[in-house]
Amino acid sequence: MPHLFLDDEREPVGDGWVVVRSVVAAIAWVEEHGFPDYVSFDNDLGPGLPEGRDFAEWLIQRDLDTGGMPEGFDFYVHSQNAVAREAIEGKLRAYLEFRMTGAAAGPC
Repeated sequence: MPHLFLDDEREPVGDGWVVVRSVVAAIAWVEEHGFPDYVSFDNDLGPGLPEGRDFAEWLIQRDLDTGGMPEGFDFYVHSQNAVAREAIEGKLRAYLEFRMTGAAAGPC
């Protein structure tokens, strides 16, 4: 499965990436192709537009609702926005831990 690169300006390094420039495009790609194995997130995707953290939350909700997130799913946050980077990393790491442990307390 290709890796998904969410960024409104930058290009990924290397091959095997599907580049999406907005959260809307990222959601559409996942709805058509299923979960990728790996996502590289930017957060700030343009004034007034949904952000990378919105896509991270959507991925979590999608998995809770329908399943499909592959075992071994991983991600990287390449955003220069340190606050958003920590938010995305914290939310996704907590969710992945929840999935692995089946914690009864809930995902986040």
